[in-house]
Amino acid sequence: MELRVFLVEDLQRMRSLLADLFSSMGGLKVVGSSSTEAEAKLWLEEHGGEWDVAVIDLVLDQGAGMEVIRRCKADPGGGKIVVFSSYATPGVRQHCLDLGADAVFDKSETAGFISWFSELNDRENSGP
Repeated sequence: MELRVFLVEDLQRMRSLLADLFSSMGGLKVVGSSSTEAEAKLWLEEHGGEWDVAVIDLVLDQGAGMEVIRRCKADPGGGKIVVFSSYATPGVRQHCLDLGADAVFDKSETAGFISWFSELNDRENSGP
């Protein structure tokens, strides 16, 4: 089973790199992406329960990832929420976790981010 990934990232180059990363890992498929808070909220409204993992950057072209975390948590059929941002200071990290994020990684922590996804993928695809 492929995990469906919703990607919220304002930089097109980073969206492409993450999509390539997920594709190379296997078992992960980007089903939607957005670059602004409003686009992300609209996508989530129109695709409730149709995602397994949301990858959220905190600083977007318009708006903020914090509000997207809140919107993801409001989806009763939603999945895991992981923040991947250049602004994951200890205080910001705790705030994201308090809002309901499952994990928070600074973009300098790419190895940990990849490891988190690998473990999630293994867990979801190991079966009973």
